Amino acid sequence: MTRTLTVTHFSPWAEGLELTSSFLARLPKINLSNKLSDPADSNLLTMARLDCDWHGENTRCFSAMDAAHSIFKPARVTGIPGLLDLAKTPTPRDEEHWLIFDGQAPHKLAGALGKLMLLLSRQGHKIGWYSFDESSRTTTAFHEIAPFLDLLIHDEFPLDPKGKALLKKTCVTIHRSWVANLIPFSVPFNEAPEEKILFLGSKLGLTDHRKRQIEFLSETFKDRFVAIHDHSVSVADRGSLNRYKVSLCPEGRKFTTPAMGMTHTDRPFWSGCLGMVPVSEDSTNGGRLEELAEKQLILRYAHGDLDELKIACEQALALPDAERSRIYDHFNRHETVGAVLAEALQRTATIAA
Repeated sequence: MTRTLTVTHFSPWAEGLELTSSFLARLPKINLSNKLSDPADSNLLTMARLDCDWHGENTRCFSAMDAAHSIFKPARVTGIPGLLDLAKTPTPRDEEHWLIFDGQAPHKLAGALGKLMLLLSRQGHKIGWYSFDESSRTTTAFHEIAPFLDLLIHDEFPLDPKGKALLKKTCVTIHRSWVANLIPFSVPFNEAPEEKILFLGSKLGLTDHRKRQIEFLSETFKDRFVAIHDHSVSVADRGSLNRYKVSLCPEGRKFTTPAMGMTHTDRPFWSGCLGMVPVSEDSTNGGRLEELAEKQLILRYAHGDLDELKIACEQALALPDAERSRIYDHFNRHETVGAVLAEALQRTATIAA
């Protein structure tokens, strides 16, 4: 049977309930200063802009989903002010209305979350949470929202037993790590990229570990090495990075808590979607990066091992275009937030049936 779905994405940067098309059109011009603890702090404003745009790409991906036997009506987005309007709106019997949280967004509603979710559930809204980080152990928000969840996609493994016990028996739970927040195939495959390695940094900055790698790679590969090391690249600039053949993502496992020891950042994933060959550090065996490495979709090296790093980069530079195209195709089809959420929503239909 064909399903009709309306997806509403909760974004901490949005205000009232509106169509994603209008929200995304004005997103670049949104004044963020009123959401900062210190509006005069230029560095804080820069990081806020990066975060706002990153969440905006999640909104864009969720509004462009596609799945067999599913009709997605125009998607919506809401911030805190629009939730009450959403909670007052009953859902049609012949449609599914989903409110999707992502990342740590439910924490913004801690204390009022349970009451809001109760109102939404009574009006027939389904609730989903794509949690990229540790959630069930670190906040009371999980315990507030868990009884109302119809879908939970979680990076943290395993879930806290007490938190897991609060989930409905019908809640679909999927262990899935970070992926890319790009619309599949939105960046064309570059048939002739520069034979260079791009070192992708983040807001962690120039740690001693990174400095050591950058100095080594600069000396080893000379002008075939380019480094971005001060902060994460902006969403608007990501697509232009497909001019490079290789993407080096230095943190394979930046988390140290037991529940997050198998996770990583999203950089290898959107690098693959851009047509670059992802190279990533992986300090322990197992986990998602290991699975991708076994399929030769990502090249990995042991934590701090410069010899292995050199070999992985050389292999990536030498990779034939046909293999690079295979990597590009896989990441765009299977490793984006929209594809993962659409597949998860399909699984909820199976449970309901």
